[in-house]
Amino acid sequence: MNTLPLEISPVESKAKLDSGGAALIDVREPAEYALARIEGAELIPMNTIPQRLQSLDALADEKLLIVHCHHGVRSLNVVDWLRRQGVANCQSMAGGIDRWSAQVDPNVPRY
Repeated sequence: MNTLPLEISPVESKAKLDSGGAALIDVREPAEYALARIEGAELIPMNTIPQRLQSLDALADEKLLIVHCHHGVRSLNVVDWLRRQGVANCQSMAGGIDRWSAQVDPNVPRY
């Protein structure tokens, strides 16, 4: 049974990333990534996640996967899907990059 909440706040995400205990996965489209991105995030568009399942599962053995999108809807769907595939060590960043910009780093453009 997974006791890890489905979502993590941007502030909690930053703390996990700063400690080196998490990897940030951006599931938006390349055009969105070009507009605004969080430093260090790996772009894996949502529709390519199934092809990356094996590498994501291996990464989740080492670090918490924090998945984000624009507002947190796509990332929540991705985390739900990953967990159903057996990848338990993952969370969706609540509010997405938009909330990250508002609460953590105002230098990340909002769109």
